[in-house]
Amino acid sequence: MSGLPLGWSTTSLDNLVRLKTGPFGSSLHRSDYVAGQVPLINPSHILNGKLVPDPEISVSAVVCQRLSECLLQAGDVVMGRRGEMGRCAVVPDAAAGWMCGTGSVTLRPSQAIRPSFLQRLLTSPETVARLNSASVGSTMVNLNQRVLLDLPARLPPLEEQQRIVDKLEAVLGRVDACRDRLDRVGPLLQRFRQSVLAAAVSGELISAWRGLPTSAEWEKTTLGQLAEIGTGSTPLRSKAAFFADQGTPWITSSATSRQFIDTADEYVTDLAIKAHRLRVYPPGTLLVAMCGEGKTRGQVAELSIHATINQACSAILVDESAVLKDFVKLALRANYLAMRLLAEGGNQPNLNLSKVRSVPLLLPSLDEQAELVRRVRHLFGLADRLEHRLATALNTAGRLTPAVLAKAFRGDLVPQDPTDEPAQALLDRLRAARASEPPGRRRRQPAGA
Repeated sequence: MSGLPLGWSTTSLDNLVRLKTGPFGSSLHRSDYVAGQVPLINPSHILNGKLVPDPEISVSAVVCQRLSECLLQAGDVVMGRRGEMGRCAVVPDAAAGWMCGTGSVTLRPSQAIRPSFLQRLLTSPETVARLNSASVGSTMVNLNQRVLLDLPARLPPLEEQQRIVDKLEAVLGRVDACRDRLDRVGPLLQRFRQSVLAAAVSGELISAWRGLPTSAEWEKTTLGQLAEIGTGSTPLRSKAAFFADQGTPWITSSATSRQFIDTADEYVTDLAIKAHRLRVYPPGTLLVAMCGEGKTRGQVAELSIHATINQACSAILVDESAVLKDFVKLALRANYLAMRLLAEGGNQPNLNLSKVRSVPLLLPSLDEQAELVRRVRHLFGLADRLEHRLATALNTAGRLTPAVLAKAFRGDLVPQDPTDEPAQALLDRLRAARASEPPGRRRRQPAGA
């Protein structure tokens, strides 16, 4: 036992639990499923270490009598055997009598290991990595049960197991609370940016600077009166000579997710440009996505390179003698939702050039435009720096849970107590008890055994 903490021992999971699987597919018939009766627990019902049943996925009490060996007991650890490895939960008293589903397995802990300690062991990064490496399947991995039972377990004394679990609950509870708070910051920053844009196009952002409360004196105009607006097309895919590994960048609407477009996924040849009369737009051209039901439609980006575009984008060439390009860009970003509502069509509503030209704008003076752009850039810069710090904090928080779990199973999380009964004594008693079991009793008990 060299290298183990005081009182610890090593064994395999097979010596600590009894494994049960859910009912085989042929064991359940369509008529056995009765909504609102006994919950059937599958991997999707194990969330964040808790059992969250779906009332629509349940079986009748008659089935429970027929397949009683598949029913859960309080203190069992139920674990998904399909999909995400390490998804497991301790069965609470309230869930006793629920049924283990076909996609789950039940581990019934012996008296040598506490259920909550077993659950933490199964969710540790080392265990999950081992199970993933030995699982089979491509689109949906399946647990290798033999590998699960053969897992090496570093077993602390029973009293220390509880101290470890208590410490993990306290520490990881704080980590989870921290991550929850951090997760709320991203949406707040997004709303902050949208509020800044709204304040800019309403004039509120410079109301004190200009001495007027609103944008009432700004000129009402449309995008089409301030810019030349065009589009592109898609060269025939059947013509291999139209596309190449190098050439003129060809931009699609998906690229508008970036603020500045400086690279392309595809390139077109001079032959394609001539055949399809593609216009090559200069750097500084604003692109608006006209298609896309997700986030894409209405997104605004700026070209940093000479490029052609497809028909799903509109290109906006701003007359900067009348309006600053950067002001138009922030105004379009502020009107993102309004532009999306201008779209027409059935299942996939789209914008068109006429709709883009008709986008309304309130036009301040050039001095006011410049001040608005400067202030928006300053405030967005603050948000960007906060977002960078947020990403760093989230990355750090993401590493904390694996680090704490690894420390726990090394024996470094809580101190050892020399008065604790050694784990080896627990294993010896367990071995003696199992040796006295009636011949033929199987430790692995699949449904129907």
